[in-house]
Amino acid sequence: MKYSLKRHLGIIFISLVTGTILMCLLFNSTLLEKYYIDKKINALFSAYYSINEASSAGDIRTDSYDIELQKICGKYNINVLVADSDSEMIKTSMADSEFVIKHLLNNIFKGVNPQDVLREGDNYKMQIVTDVRTQTEYIEMWGLLDNGYLFMIRSALEGIRESVSISNRFLTYAGIVAVSVSALLVLWLSNHITRPILELADISERMKHLDFNAKYTGKDKTEIAVLGNNINELSETLEITISELKTANNELLKDIERKEQIDEMRKDFLSNVSHELKTPIALIQGYAEGLREGINDDAESREFYCEVIMDEAAKMNTMVKRLLSLNQLEFGNEVVSMERFDMTALIRNYIASADILIRQKEVSVRMEDYGKIYVWGDEFRVEEVFMNYFTNALNYAGGEKIIDIRIHEMDKKVRVSVFNTGSPIPEESISHIWEKFYKVDKARTREYGGSGIGLSIVKAIMESMNQECGVINYDNGVEFWFTLDNCVDITV
Repeated sequence: MKYSLKRHLGIIFISLVTGTILMCLLFNSTLLEKYYIDKKINALFSAYYSINEASSAGDIRTDSYDIELQKICGKYNINVLVADSDSEMIKTSMADSEFVIKHLLNNIFKGVNPQDVLREGDNYKMQIVTDVRTQTEYIEMWGLLDNGYLFMIRSALEGIRESVSISNRFLTYAGIVAVSVSALLVLWLSNHITRPILELADISERMKHLDFNAKYTGKDKTEIAVLGNNINELSETLEITISELKTANNELLKDIERKEQIDEMRKDFLSNVSHELKTPIALIQGYAEGLREGINDDAESREFYCEVIMDEAAKMNTMVKRLLSLNQLEFGNEVVSMERFDMTALIRNYIASADILIRQKEVSVRMEDYGKIYVWGDEFRVEEVFMNYFTNALNYAGGEKIIDIRIHEMDKKVRVSVFNTGSPIPEESISHIWEKFYKVDKARTREYGGSGIGLSIVKAIMESMNQECGVINYDNGVEFWFTLDNCVDITV
């Protein structure tokens, strides 16, 4: 590959190793000699303090100090010369001691060039000089000890330069070996890193062609493994999504096939609406014509005719309003306002407002003494749901004419049920009662002015709040129920 990650990794790592080694060589060439000289100056001072202390204590002439002096000279690679005020040799590790004494006396009496002095104290000076005989550079420290002895400590700089040269050569050889070994390691490492990446690239290539069987099988826990696991999950998700898309496409084809069925349903809907409106319109028309023709001239008959007309008009108005409300709910045009309210209070308030109807129907309403039970929902719509259930219960209550209202608190839900004694709903009608205009007992529905869309509105309201509703048949009656989200009462 032209832009191979393996190549990039190799170039980066080898460049870093080579650059590090070249930087070390640069530092060695420019700073190591100065560093060695500083260390050598510290060594001369250490030797000076040791010799000065020994001469002041009178130990410099002893054999034991000869051993100590040899250790100092060997450790720091220096030469030492100590002479008394008469230039008589006391201690020396130099082969040409007579020449060094003359050089020392020449420095003391004639002085030295101040520019050549590295460091200077009351009794000593330190400088770099060139031996006129051997043309060898030395760093030397000379002067007087505290007891008046003359001293000279010197060390050849050629050894320092040679050490720096050896160090640079060794670092160069070591760098070549390090670069070679690094190149091999980088080759192995890049193969180790890029192998799972190439595997992922192959998986993605197969995914591009909708082959979702390929899976990443790496067992490590690196970022690449995380990426591989994510690609595995992506592959599964894409497979599921494509399957869902194919299913949706199949459903779309079915929807197209059901277009004629939908048209038929629309025709049925119009037919049902027309049928529901035909009777009240005919009654209104008949009684209105009767009033106009004066079939009955007495005031009581005319009032009856007017009441019939007003009653039928009110029924049509109610049905149209409920149809509009149902239409808005089904098409999502109604905004559902979710709020926290007391379900117990809502039910009790409604029962109190329906007291006249309850007494007219001679129905007994039972409800336990529930405390405050708070729920989430659209309070206005929930009241409409309960109203539909309760109204149906009033109109269909039979036998003992009992309506039993229960509120059951579950883990996260509250279930409200309205039970009325009487005949159960026929089994063949259970699946249709939520449909618009469906009537189990058409004669009885017409008797109390029902339109057959109340339960359709209940279904639409509960679906708008993502809640459930249903019906249960019993031997002695029917129970309608719905659920709402529970809300724990935080009041004291």
